[in-house]
Amino acid sequence: MYKAPRGTADVLPADQPYWRYVTQHAERLCQLYGYKRIDSPLFEEAGLFNRSVGEGTDIVEKETYSFEDRGHDLLTLRPEGTAPVCRAYLEHGMHNLPQPVKLYYIAPSFRYERPQAGRYRQFSQFGFEAIGVQDPVLDAEVIDMAWQFYQQLSITGLTVLLNSIGDKQCRPAYLKAIVEHFSARKESLCRDCQVRLQKNPLRLLDCKEPQDQALIQGAPRTIDYLCQDCKDHFRQVESHLRALQVPYRLEHRLVRGLDYYTKTVFEVVPQEGGSQSSVGAGGRYDDLIEELGGKPTPAIGFAAGMERVVLNLKKLGTAVPDDAQVDAYVMFLGEEAKERATLLAQNLRAAGVKTTLSFGERSLRAQMRHANSIGARYALILGEDEVSSNSVLVRKMDDSSQESVPLTDVVTRLR
Repeated sequence: MYKAPRGTADVLPADQPYWRYVTQHAERLCQLYGYKRIDSPLFEEAGLFNRSVGEGTDIVEKETYSFEDRGHDLLTLRPEGTAPVCRAYLEHGMHNLPQPVKLYYIAPSFRYERPQAGRYRQFSQFGFEAIGVQDPVLDAEVIDMAWQFYQQLSITGLTVLLNSIGDKQCRPAYLKAIVEHFSARKESLCRDCQVRLQKNPLRLLDCKEPQDQALIQGAPRTIDYLCQDCKDHFRQVESHLRALQVPYRLEHRLVRGLDYYTKTVFEVVPQEGGSQSSVGAGGRYDDLIEELGGKPTPAIGFAAGMERVVLNLKKLGTAVPDDAQVDAYVMFLGEEAKERATLLAQNLRAAGVKTTLSFGERSLRAQMRHANSIGARYALILGEDEVSSNSVLVRKMDDSSQESVPLTDVVTRLR
């Protein structure tokens, strides 16, 4: 018997209302802030992610789904959304548009990770990117927008972790300090961190292995190595966040797992959970578009896994509207009634009434049970008496009240 591949999940009809609820909130929020939707291909040239995400990162080395197609091109299933958006920005000449260009996406992504609650190998990501402006106010607005996303969904008990990881001017000095700090106890590091020490030292701070936590806590702070420009930028971001009343706390060990980040980085986490239970994250990436072959172009963005958002809504017991609820269940007894029932269902649907038609030769009681089991609001009953009187018996399912309505009026009444 076939099953869904490990690390994937079916979104069943019972869960669809949560997904619609989150998607609708995300799209409405983006429209409020002036973002427009973009959809990129499921796969890209593998080099796009090698150059942008970084060859020394876990995503590229361990987690990407890459393959050679029939034309012998090396392709990679999208592991994250920012690099494809930046590729589209360059390819379609969006630098000629008014800046910043504000784009958002809701799309499937793929990473070969260890499956756990809310984390899958195929997952849906909601993200937004503001490209073309370097302004601390924009950083604060993006963080506020991420915060409002959860507030509008009534997901409470969260806070924002905030840090600055500097830029290519000041980061080399910090990386040198990090290497010196961890090299002193290289043998005690986990196997991955021993590799990171050589390839990507900043990722040492993102390690989740218990044996490395004490050394990470004692590591130098990024904020102590910032150049004056990065210090000023970060100070203004904090000031604007306070003005917007976004709750945040500084987390000096916070880095991002992708190489393209610069300056401001942030995560949204449960107040008691820490960064390991992040529900969304983002930051500034001013060097990425240049790395992809464009002119120096500042940018900042945010992304959240939809599965984790839905999981939080369920944990909180959040009631979500079910837009797919059946309005009318049309049932019948007898061949003549069946013909009229078929036409009535067609007319109801044409009027925008969500309608299910009964099938087969079931008894009226069996049809009523079915109407109740699928949550229909009204049962519309056609039998011999209704055929003779050219009417429909309309039964309200929640209180069992019912009345006879002329067949010519029932569509208007239901609508």
